[in-house]
Parts: sequence; structure tokens; C-alpha cells
Amino acid sequence: MSGHSKWSTIKHKKGAADAKRGKIFTKLIKEITVAARMGGGDPDSNPRLRTAIAAAKSQNMPKDNLERAIKKGTGELEGVDYEEILYEGYGPGGVAVLVECLTDNRNRTIADVRYIFSKAGGNIGTDGCVSWMFDKKGLISVDKSDADEDTLMEVGLEAGAEDVKDEGDCFEIITEPEDFDAVKEAVDAAEIKYNMAEVTMIPQTQTALEGKEAEQMIRFMEAMDDCDDIQKFYTNADISDDIFNAM
Repeated sequence: MSGHSKWSTIKHKKGAADAKRGKIFTKLIKEITVAARMGGGDPDSNPRLRTAIAAAKSQNMPKDNLERAIKKGTGELEGVDYEEILYEGYGPGGVAVLVECLTDNRNRTIADVRYIFSKAGGNIGTDGCVSWMFDKKGLISVDKSDADEDTLMEVGLEAGAEDVKDEGDCFEIITEPEDFDAVKEAVDAAEIKYNMAEVTMIPQTQTALEGKEAEQMIRFMEAMDDCDDIQKFYTNADISDDIFNAM
């Protein structure tokens, strides 16, 4: 499991602290607004909005907040016009990093992102410098205590999943982006609990980090989580559970 996926799963298991929940809601509201602006306010015909709504519900976002965000996107309510930006670069140990941002101020965002990279001993690169190392895939992460591999293989592959991988304490169901909704619906119908379900960027290869570099990478990911303009980030860093849990 890549560093980002593992980080997301660990955060989900531990639960978001109240201090972090406001930031999570801010990012979810941005994503819902942009999704509704680009594809309309009907989640049945807008996969991106459907995924954003599911993420908001998993964080127990109040229905009123969710509905206002959709209306801001469709223009029924006045809202901020966000711009999507993708940054690519290198983190501690030279690991590849993709950073997806939604911002109403490009100058502020690039300054914040550049500072986060430089503080971690990394740097922002040119367009295309690391994106070729990642594949866009659907990913559903299931604890081994919640389902066995045979069941996941049967449910996932029958619904169109590409693969089911053993990742230590969990299984990962991998799909093509266009098959993600169908596979997730099949998993939901089978009443299988999962830690994470999203369309993400999965690294083709991973770079192992240990010691100081691993600790720097975790602090780097924490800083990106804390930045309101950063929606998601992806990395090919491979960090052991022991180091994650010790931080």
C-alpha cells in the first residue's frame, strides 16, 4: 500500500479529531461545489459529485452543509469560484508526490505548497515529472477482520474489479475508474465494511523510506493535510506500519 493510501486508512481508523473536522469539511465542501459546477447538481448523473457526497456522508457532514455546497456549485447560491491545480514534485528521499489543489488564489496556494515541500527537504518539479509514475484507479480498502479474500474476489471480480490484493492487515480491491461505482455498489450490497473507497492515483512502483526520511515524510503528509487548498495528495513512498504508529 502506498504511503498516501496507508496514511488515509490510518487516519480513518483513528477517527478525525474535532480540531481536524473543520478542515475536512472545508475540503469536502470545495470538492462538492466544484463537482456540482462542472457536472450538475444531480449525483445520479454526476459520478464526481456522487463520490464527493459519499465522502461527506462518511464524515457525518450535516445535510444542510452538503446541500448548500451543491447549490453554490450550480449557481443557486452565491459561492467562490475555485480553480483546480495539480503540482508535481519530490518529497523526502526523492519520493514522487502529486498534489491536487482547489483554490481561489493561485499565488497563495503555490507559496504554501512550495513552503511545505521545502520544509520537508523536497521540491516542486515541472509538469509531468512524476505523474507518469501513477495510474488512475478505483480503490476500496477492507480490513481482513471484515471480509475474507474469497468473498472479496467473488463480489469484486463479478462486479468488474480488476484485482484484489493482499496488503498485510487489509485487502485492496482495484478497479478501472469507470468500474468503480459498480464495484462499490456491489460491496455495499454485500454489506462489507470498508475503510476507504475512492478513485485515486496508485503508484506503479514504491520507494521504501526508513528512519529520519520516513519521519520527515509523515510530517510532510501532516502538513499537506493541514493546508486548506490541498484537496488530495499521492505518493509512492512505502513506510512501515511501525513507523506510522509510532508517530
